[in-house]
Amino acid sequence: MSVFLNANSRVLVQGMTGSQGMKHTRRMLNSGTRVVGGVNPRKAGTTVEFEVQPCDGAPPHLCVGTMCVPVYGSVPEACAATSADVSVLFVPAAAVKEAVFEAVDAGVRLVIVITEGVPVADSVEFIGYARAHGTKVIGPNCPGIITPGTSNAGIIPADITGAGPIGLVSKSGTLTYQMMYELSDFGFSTCIGIGGDPVIGTTFIDALAAFEDDPSTDLIVLIGEIGGDAEERAAAFITEHVTKPVVAYIAGVTAPKGKTMGHAGAIVSGDFGTAATKKRALEAAGAHVGQSPSEAACMARSLLPRRR
Repeated sequence: MSVFLNANSRVLVQGMTGSQGMKHTRRMLNSGTRVVGGVNPRKAGTTVEFEVQPCDGAPPHLCVGTMCVPVYGSVPEACAATSADVSVLFVPAAAVKEAVFEAVDAGVRLVIVITEGVPVADSVEFIGYARAHGTKVIGPNCPGIITPGTSNAGIIPADITGAGPIGLVSKSGTLTYQMMYELSDFGFSTCIGIGGDPVIGTTFIDALAAFEDDPSTDLIVLIGEIGGDAEERAAAFITEHVTKPVVAYIAGVTAPKGKTMGHAGAIVSGDFGTAATKKRALEAAGAHVGQSPSEAACMARSLLPRRR
C-alpha cells in the first residue's frame, strides 16, 4: 500500500525536454518510476533517450540500459497514447496555470507542480479548478512525492531511505530529505512534500487523512514551519480523526517577527503563526513535537519497534 503514488502510476512530465525536466526525469527513471512520456509542442513526435543507472533505492527488477521516452505535443495526446494518470510539471511559473488546466482537462488524477514563484492568484484558480474536476494537486513550489522502492514523482532523492512504516508530510523540501535520512533505518511508506506557498493543493489534513487510512503506515511525521494556521488546523484534525502516533517538528523557532523565512508563507505576524503556538496546538492534540529535526526523529524512533 502507499499514498497517492504506487507502482502502477504512469507518469507524464510536462516540460521534460528542458534542463530541469531532463535532469529529474533521469532521476525518476533511475528510481523505478514509470515515466511514459513528456510534453513539448515544439518537439512532438520525437523521443528522448535516457541512460538508466538504478539508484540504491530503486526496485530490484530495474536494469541498467537505455530507455526511450516519447515526446507529445499536448497532454490529451499523451494521455490517449500512454494512459498517464500522473503529471509532473517543470514549466515556467507564468505557464503553470494553463499547464495544470490542460492536465486536468485530459483526466490526469494527480498533478505535481515543482515550479516555484507561481502567482498566488494563479494557484487559487488552478487548484480550485482541479478540485472541482476531481484532480489532486501537490504544490506548487514543492519537491513532490515518493513511495520508496516503488515510484518517485518530483525531485526527492530516492537513495536516502527505503520502504517502511512511516508516513511523512512536510512543507520543507530540505527537511524532508533530512528526516528521510535520519529515519532510514525504519523507512517510509510515502513521503509528501506539500510546499510552503500560502496556497497549496494538498494540505496537512489531506495527507494525515490518507496516512490514517493507509494500512502500511504505522506512524506519521509532520514537518511544519512558522506562518499561517495550517499546523493548528492539522492539530484539530488529529484530535478528531487520527489514531496513529504523530511526531512533528516546526521550523523557524528563532525566526524574528515580520520576516519571511525561505517560503512565501513562512512569516510571523505578531503572535500569530509562531512556532510556539503551533507546538502547543500539536501537543494538545497528542502529537510529540521535537525542538529539532533530530529530536523529532528520536521521538519517532522511540515509538516504533526497531527492525530486526
